[in-house]
Amino acid sequence: MRSIWNGAISFGLVSIPIKLVNATESHAVSFRQIHTEDGGRIRYRKVCELEDREVTQAEIGKAYEDADGAMIPITDEDLSQLPIPTARTIEIVAFVPEDRIDPLQMGSAYYLAASGAPAAKPYTLLREALKRSNRVAIAKFALRGRERLGMLRVVGDAIAMHGLLWPDEVRAPEGVAPEGGVTVRDQELDLADALMDTLGEIDLDDLHDEYREAVEEVVAAKAAGERPPESREEAAPGKVLDLMAALENSVRAARESRGGEGGGPDEEAEVRSLPQRETASRRTPKETGGKKSTSTAARKTAKKAEPKKSTAKSAASAPAKKTAAKGTAKKAAGRSTAKESAKGTGRSTAKKTASRRRSA
Repeated sequence: MRSIWNGAISFGLVSIPIKLVNATESHAVSFRQIHTEDGGRIRYRKVCELEDREVTQAEIGKAYEDADGAMIPITDEDLSQLPIPTARTIEIVAFVPEDRIDPLQMGSAYYLAASGAPAAKPYTLLREALKRSNRVAIAKFALRGRERLGMLRVVGDAIAMHGLLWPDEVRAPEGVAPEGGVTVRDQELDLADALMDTLGEIDLDDLHDEYREAVEEVVAAKAAGERPPESREEAAPGKVLDLMAALENSVRAARESRGGEGGGPDEEAEVRSLPQRETASRRTPKETGGKKSTSTAARKTAKKAEPKKSTAKSAASAPAKKTAAKGTAKKAAGRSTAKESAKGTGRSTAKKTASRRRSA
């Protein structure tokens, strides 16, 4: 990898010669500007306004424009001799815990490569010191015409440096959050937690730039004279009328996309039969109101014996009915005899009374 800056790390009285190497690279697809009518390239030429001619890169320098429009030339030699210690040095000013650094401040990333054999020992010393302390180094350095802030940390066996914005370059988040008091219910938080648990973690190495791949497919198709692939029509998201319903649908969709993994609300529970527990209350029948309650086994036996009992009842019901009929007939006969005897007695008594009246 080609170095973009050479200098040294100032670590107290220790100086570590290093080379600055870009730690990231862009894979974005770049386009050229063309004339749409004939496909001709559109180029930007660097023209000197005074001579009205195009100049080469070797003829181009730097200048600072004053308030009245005057140009003050500044050479690379002027910048290299700036009266600051960070002109060619990454000066470490402090060691702090990594969580003290706001991610909003982090910018470009670089690798610090040891420059030559003499740098190997102090380079390794700084790396191991950062590892053991679980801290990062805050440093100041000059790059591309300005002094910058940086953070040094260990990545594998190398030391990486992240360019940091100065604290006054980070804007305050005023007017960004929604205004007014908004309350969130516990049920909504529970569903949000369930959605986060369902989505779970992911290996960042599995992520890729789908937009770049789609652009490359279009370029390849047009280069081959084929029709570019059509885009997939995705359903337009509807209006969120009910946040709870939206969260529930999101959890359900996330589970389906992951093959039904994870737990949470709306998940069907597995039903298992529990073993029967023999308790004293089941073995001993309870007495309620002077009547003994039948046990479970007695109930089962009674249910099984119900057909036999009904047959026995039907078989014994005929003689019982006949006996009852005989008893009823006897009672009726007795009643009729009593009535007749009473009538006869009454008649005889009436006759005797009449005869006595006549004789008198």
